[in-house]
Amino acid sequence: MTTALIVIAFFIIVMLTTYATYLLIRVRKQSQAKILKQQELAAAARAKSEELLDSIRYIATAMLEERCELSEGVMRIAKLFNLVGMSELVSEKYPATFKHFEVIKEHPIKESRTALSKKQRMKLDFARIKSEGELEAEILKEAKQLSVFDAAALH
Repeated sequence: MTTALIVIAFFIIVMLTTYATYLLIRVRKQSQAKILKQQELAAAARAKSEELLDSIRYIATAMLEERCELSEGVMRIAKLFNLVGMSELVSEKYPATFKHFEVIKEHPIKESRTALSKKQRMKLDFARIKSEGELEAEILKEAKQLSVFDAAALH
């Protein structure tokens, strides 16, 4: 009878060990899959970020070549930096761009602009033109820097 109990106990221990090993392997595979998924998401985020930074460089170049109006370029660049999550990092490095953005960021466009009275549009245009006039030279200097922007240089 004691031999039978020893065999049963041994069998139970083997079964529990086997089950524990199975669970351990399963947890390890899940952990590896989770790490792989995080790496894939990080790589996708880096690729998207680099794509947005390429757009910033392109817009800055277009501003320098006068293919893009100053205010439109500033608006797009500031919004792209916001999407990348770098606005706070770069706002001090490109103060004129972000100062002008603060002036124009709430200006309506397209149908919203058309819906404004002529007086309201003129008031907004005056603020935009005044800011452009005061900051144009500095914005263009910053656009030259932005045309070759390297995020790695910020760190």
